[in-house]
Amino acid sequence: MEIGGVLGEAWSLYKRFLGRFFMTALAVFAVLDLLSALADRAAGNSVGAGVFWALVAALIGVIGYFWVQAALVETVNDVRDGRADRSIGETYSAVRPRLAAATVAGVLAAIGIGIGLVLLIVPGLYLLTIWSMLIPVIVIEGRSAGEAFTRSREVVRGNGWPVLGLVIVTFLLVAIASTIIRLFFSPLPNFLDVWLGSLVAHSLTVPFAAAALTTAYFKLVAQKPSEPAPSAAAL
Repeated sequence: MEIGGVLGEAWSLYKRFLGRFFMTALAVFAVLDLLSALADRAAGNSVGAGVFWALVAALIGVIGYFWVQAALVETVNDVRDGRADRSIGETYSAVRPRLAAATVAGVLAAIGIGIGLVLLIVPGLYLLTIWSMLIPVIVIEGRSAGEAFTRSREVVRGNGWPVLGLVIVTFLLVAIASTIIRLFFSPLPNFLDVWLGSLVAHSLTVPFAAAALTTAYFKLVAQKPSEPAPSAAAL
């Protein structure tokens, strides 16, 4: 797998279906980032209100974030043939049955990777690499949360360094783009800056990250003819 090839294909899809990707992310991030902005504002008024809104934002944010991720993976899967066959609402409905598995796997992976990075960087990077395909295998192959960890490792096997490089490069690109986008909203009042800046940055950058990882998934699976291909129903 070549990092440049994956990023190039992901960028082509992203540009061609920018409106679809943006609106798919916006549909959920509008709520998630609003809650984060409210929590930020409440924290400046009183400790109790700040804690309450922070907990609400965290709870809804975890579920919402992985729902967006699942929807974006399905969007990439949908538009790879050059056309969008589902509406945004249909996309979210299609991935709803996978939401629990995606959330559980995502939270467990985040905890494991976080501990690995804090205790010793190398284990964290290793887990980040082998678990990078969790959401694609859950959404596209219909795997359970438990199966997804093993399957993600199987998909990545033999391509660990390119996958790690892709993840790092994608993260850096998203971080840089997000920072630049947020700067455009910095002159606004604090609440609007936090909400709108985060909303636009997330809606523009998160879809590209999803496109890159999902494109990598398809390329990795194509290299392993002995592995079961995604079913027609999943596609």
